[in-house]
Amino acid sequence: MLFNSFAFLLAFLPLALGLHWLVERFAPLWRLPLLLVLSLAFYAYWDWRFLPLLMSSILVNWLIAEGFQKTRSGALITAAIVANLLVLALFKYFNFFGDLAAMIPGLPAPKLDLALPLGISFFTFHHVMYLTDLRRGQAPRYDLVRYGLYIAFFPQVLAGPLVRWREIMHQFEERPYERPDAAERFGRGLLLLTAGLAKKVLIGDPLAEYANPVFAAAAAGKVVSVVEAWQATLAFTFQIYFDFSGYTDMALGLALLLGIVLPQNFETPYRSTSIQDFWRRWHMTLSRFLRDYLYIPLGGSRSGLPTQVWALFATMALGGLWHGAGLTFVAWGAAHGLALIVALFWRRAGWPMPPLLGWLLTFLFVAFCWVLFRATSFEAAITIYKGLFGLAPLGTGFKWRALLPAAAFAIIGPTAWALVHRLTPSRWLAVVAGVLFVLILFKIGEDANYEFIYFQF
Repeated sequence: MLFNSFAFLLAFLPLALGLHWLVERFAPLWRLPLLLVLSLAFYAYWDWRFLPLLMSSILVNWLIAEGFQKTRSGALITAAIVANLLVLALFKYFNFFGDLAAMIPGLPAPKLDLALPLGISFFTFHHVMYLTDLRRGQAPRYDLVRYGLYIAFFPQVLAGPLVRWREIMHQFEERPYERPDAAERFGRGLLLLTAGLAKKVLIGDPLAEYANPVFAAAAAGKVVSVVEAWQATLAFTFQIYFDFSGYTDMALGLALLLGIVLPQNFETPYRSTSIQDFWRRWHMTLSRFLRDYLYIPLGGSRSGLPTQVWALFATMALGGLWHGAGLTFVAWGAAHGLALIVALFWRRAGWPMPPLLGWLLTFLFVAFCWVLFRATSFEAAITIYKGLFGLAPLGTGFKWRALLPAAAFAIIGPTAWALVHRLTPSRWLAVVAGVLFVLILFKIGEDANYEFIYFQF
């Protein structure tokens, strides 16, 4: 079920919060098993056929971790990580690699008609993080319930944030409603949930009406005008931010309602003055994962400049592939890798970069790269790029009403997390939040209610 759906907001969430309060109050030892059951039920609502995959993934990886505790065999962990990645590749990349093989004359191109399990990329990476740290001697042993909850916790199982075990496991042992600030944390959780819903439903979804028809026209081989290309590119640039950061705010708010603090994932990324700064602010938990579990193991910055250049490019290209099984995603990641390499040489040369110019170049580069991310093919992307660079009819009717407030919120800020923690609890704030929540429910009741963009990854 979607966070922005009546089924979740008016049925599952009240039921989950009510059961959680009762168990926390009268049977605290059952709190974690309850949260695990709720999380599995939430996941099964999408498609119950994938629940055994998630449950077996949890059980097998936990048993391997148990075996490692006894044998201390690093090969066991390596085999487990490879197996996790192979399962991900089977569901997400089998046909992609089959299509690549079909480009070579004479090679067969097998196809598998498999549905992509929701959240498989995210829960696979959670397994990888824990198992890698376990082999390094950094992660302790956990029982099956706690490990299962770490993997399947419903606020973050489908689209993150990517949570490290050390950021969450200790919180499972707390009595959240016995804290002196329990009521305040619960209230801030409700505000975060409402803010995330507002970003998704009231800002992000209307931008889809500006972007989707233009990208659909490009995919159909139609000519896209200059005005349409800029409208669609800017609209998707802000849509994906409000869509994904809105989901993250909801996830953080929902977790806070249950007494868990999840890490932030966005810090006004469109205010960045360099491409490095952008990746410190955009999808921050993924950036940390790529840095610590891919870039550094590939050599990082400690093995000389050639190795660093290779590690940057490979990390970002693989990060692009993680986002989607398509060459356009690889190209998107590779473009960011090349930009990081250029920025590396710029810094080493000691050349200055005025902040305003750095912001403009970074924003335009990121926006242009989003075309690769959104387009269904290179041909469709080229059609959009022709419009962006003036190689198409000028066109008329630039739609700006939804773009203007979106740009102001995205660039000026603040983030929902900062705003919610800056506001002082008061009755008027509760009234405003309540009215906003009702308006969102009315909006959700309309026909246009889009899924989250990152659910497909």
